[in-house]
Amino acid sequence: MQDFFVALALALVLEGLLYAAFPRFMKRTIETILNSPEAQIRVIGLTTAIIGLIVLIWLKM
Repeated sequence: MQDFFVALALALVLEGLLYAAFPRFMKRTIETILNSPEAQIRVIGLTTAIIGLIVLIWLKM
């Protein structure tokens, strides 16, 4: 369970750094997401989750 919270904290740190370093880019990215169809967002989200799971399994081997 501790690994989960470490991973969550790392994700928050990385996301925070992106917003701090590239605020204009992040605003444009959010606008693009808001204007995208839900199906496309869903596919991208699932693809990203699957890639993350594959990397996690690979790292735990």
